[in-house]
Amino acid sequence: MASASLDVVAEIVRQNAGRDPTLRALKYSKMAQSPFVFLRGACHLFYDALPDLALFRDVPLAWSCGDLHFENFGSYKADNRLVYFDINDYDEAALAPATWDMLRLLTSLQCGADALKATRAEALAVSRSCLAAYRAALIDGKPMWVERETSGGLVKALLDALQSRTRVSFLDKRTILKGHQRRLKIDDSKLLPASPEQTARVTEFMDRFAATQPVPEFFAVHDVARRIAGTGSLGVERYVILVAGKGSPDGNYLLDLKEAKPSALRPALVRRGIAQPSWPDEASRVVGVQRRMQAATHAFLQPVQLAGVPFLLKGLQSAEDRVAIADWGHKLDRLKEVAITMGHLLAWDQLRASGHSGAATADDLLAFAQPTDWQEELLDAASKMAALTCRQWEVFAAAAREGALV
Repeated sequence: MASASLDVVAEIVRQNAGRDPTLRALKYSKMAQSPFVFLRGACHLFYDALPDLALFRDVPLAWSCGDLHFENFGSYKADNRLVYFDINDYDEAALAPATWDMLRLLTSLQCGADALKATRAEALAVSRSCLAAYRAALIDGKPMWVERETSGGLVKALLDALQSRTRVSFLDKRTILKGHQRRLKIDDSKLLPASPEQTARVTEFMDRFAATQPVPEFFAVHDVARRIAGTGSLGVERYVILVAGKGSPDGNYLLDLKEAKPSALRPALVRRGIAQPSWPDEASRVVGVQRRMQAATHAFLQPVQLAGVPFLLKGLQSAEDRVAIADWGHKLDRLKEVAITMGHLLAWDQLRASGHSGAATADDLLAFAQPTDWQEELLDAASKMAALTCRQWEVFAAAAREGALV
């Protein structure tokens, strides 16, 4: 047990080496809060412990989010200016067995039962509904999408709220208006000040980027700050950029610029001999998979290079744009409804990306989904992974209390 404890702590410390010390400490503090947050922050440990079962080995390959859990679904504004609800984080994206994403999603529903204010039995029932919806959508074979007019329940409530949110109100939350100019609001919870060197480096990058765009003045930089967001990516280099957009003060836009790291799935894929396409860099991998899986592309999404390091550039997505699944009001039918939507979305996204660069075809996914025996095996594996995650979290939380994390 002592060796296993050491392995968990040592692996997390190794995986997070080189990250910003302040944000790394914040990440560790968040991970110590609960098994679910620990799952979010230790994606690599999840795949290190993946069961060696045919269900996770001898199944069709699919383009995968890689870090699928119930808080990695949310709304985003696409480049067509419409708002969609979908998987919205692809940092760990890879070509992997089709069951890996669903295993991680079901594991999150079970080890996150407390966060969902659900009993273990309710979390299992919700997991069954999610899995059944996934299977049914694969069998149907037609990839759909979720937007305001096609949504219901908590998802519709989220999209309705976003429909009524104005650009000015969004800017007012993140900026301070002085006269006719806005500056980013440094609050030490979402935004930290950027150093003069960081500001100069980002501004120089944006100037070069703007010169390649049809309307260069849109991307004129007004302010730069370091961004605090997420759990798994805490500590990587990340910025919020306030740009001129369509004019000050109320036509400004906010952009998110985040360093792209290698996928946490890579070691597990290498061990199993699952080859990946050759991408120019890690940012191109993330953007390439996201464009394949989502029905409409996130606004401004593209891979870029900042001082030779791959970064992701996209329109800023607020943390408030995630569905409030933890506020489901103790009504099992509402939680099931959201989980069913998530199951559908995973299947639709896999179908949409089917046949690309080594991924199985839609017919292959249909043939895999047709039998029913694999569902109970997948649910059982998710329960075991949830139990393992809880044990790993206990080890990590004890190390955090003892000050053993550096």
